[in-house]
Amino acid sequence: MALAGPYTIGVDFGTESGRAILVDIKDGSVVATAVYQYENGVIVERLPDGGAELPPDFALQDPADYLRTLEQTIPAILRDSGVNPEQIIGIGTDFTACTILPTDAQGRPLCFDERFRPNPHAWVKLWKHHAAQPEATAFNAAAALLEESFLPYYGGKISSEWFFPKAWQILDEAPEIYDAAERLIEAADWIVWQLTGVETRNTCTAGYKAQWSKETGFPSETFLATLDPRLEDIVATRMSAPIVPPGTRVGGLTPLWAEKLGLPAGVAVAAGHIDAHAAVPATSVVTPGKMVMVMGTSLCHMILSSEKKIVEGMCGVVADGIIPGYYGYEAGQPALGDIFAWFVNNAVPARYEEEARQRGISVYDLLEERAAKLAPGESGLLALDWWNGNRSVLVDANLSGLIVGYTLATKPEEVYRALFEATAFGTNRIIKAFEEAQVPVDELYACGGLPERSPLLMQIFADVTGKPLKVAISSQASALGAAMFAAVAAGPQRGGYESIVESAAAMAGVKDYVYTPQAEHHRVYQLLYGEYMQLYDDFGRGGLNTMKKLKRLREEVTE
Repeated sequence: MALAGPYTIGVDFGTESGRAILVDIKDGSVVATAVYQYENGVIVERLPDGGAELPPDFALQDPADYLRTLEQTIPAILRDSGVNPEQIIGIGTDFTACTILPTDAQGRPLCFDERFRPNPHAWVKLWKHHAAQPEATAFNAAAALLEESFLPYYGGKISSEWFFPKAWQILDEAPEIYDAAERLIEAADWIVWQLTGVETRNTCTAGYKAQWSKETGFPSETFLATLDPRLEDIVATRMSAPIVPPGTRVGGLTPLWAEKLGLPAGVAVAAGHIDAHAAVPATSVVTPGKMVMVMGTSLCHMILSSEKKIVEGMCGVVADGIIPGYYGYEAGQPALGDIFAWFVNNAVPARYEEEARQRGISVYDLLEERAAKLAPGESGLLALDWWNGNRSVLVDANLSGLIVGYTLATKPEEVYRALFEATAFGTNRIIKAFEEAQVPVDELYACGGLPERSPLLMQIFADVTGKPLKVAISSQASALGAAMFAAVAAGPQRGGYESIVESAAAMAGVKDYVYTPQAEHHRVYQLLYGEYMQLYDDFGRGGLNTMKKLKRLREEVTE
């Protein structure tokens, strides 16, 4: 028997899979969940079906996987819940970003066209696509030389992950794809376009990933023309669309998609959103001073402020980018869970795997159990967490990981703990950057998969930073945030909410347990952090260019 409702649907398009949840908007309880593992996953070696081999640092996806996510998950949650589709008042979505794709004027991805399918540049460029670093470097040099006003508010550097370097790479390496692309669009906006038939851009992805602001818009045509004359009209010809804030009702579900999903036509569809940013209100954070950390494959840090400040290495500050009425700041570490997964998949001896199998636990659990018995500093190891480059504060995808202190006695759990500590040191560096810019960080809030699975990681983050850490009630914070914005898009007239603040008060929360910093552990970690910063500056700020030299050599020998 169906519950009373009303309900909204949140769909979280992640790196490896898509997830849909059905949420009772009265209290935020999740009634049903369904997950779709992307058929083609993250495309890093060659295109699907035996297609072209990909160059280094490419990370692509198939937009068909996004459509399959909708088609598989939403009917599943309706079926599993028994909820009457008429009780569902809104759909919200969130996406990894910057994740862009070229399409024709109707929104059909170019990789769906047999003429363009063999070309890697016709496919989705995932957020972790770093092959546009030459374009990012040139972009930053030009912006600095011309003293472009937007640059300081993006940490002084634009990442290779962001919109314009990726678009410019298409132009540089595949001009035929660029010419055929009538639209270049974030996947977050593309999926909303598919569901509603209405093309928009959202302030969140436009602001953080394409340097848009309410005051000045996108970077000027004059500046873009200095990069390449062919880029002068990119905004006018390939990006122009209404720009709307989170929670905006873009339109209603089209009859075509209503039939596919088993929902009534016209159901409110909210504007697109970045996955990490959607998670902020889902942790109950709607005011300044509280840093939200979305902890999964990577780590994103968000914080609100009433003021617009320049912060070293931030990924952007955007008015109304996260919560209307505040400036939203973003920083990040491009690898978190990915680092731990790399270690488990490539560096754990067979005897550990056998022990985990015999005990009926995962290798991750075994390593955490052993690592938890170690005291800070006991391993003698120190690591730099740059397995996927550095996003904040150095903004350099050409950096790589480092572990110092190996001996013949080093154990796997010691390395594992050192990797945990390295990611916490990286977050501490980001916090220091905010505090130096007089953007207060009083508390930490964590959400995502890792806070649920790793109490040790949470305690280390609290001990390293010296700040209390709270964990969101929902383990699906991004999807819940999308569902919360869907309730705002539906509005009070349909039983939804007037604002995201009102929605958060009803639908979000944190667990009762708080990870409190342990004074002695914090003292030792302060000492280790000093050494971490020595390595950070030596390898990251030009003193030692070993990492970059190794990367250049690898590229030379693999050409």
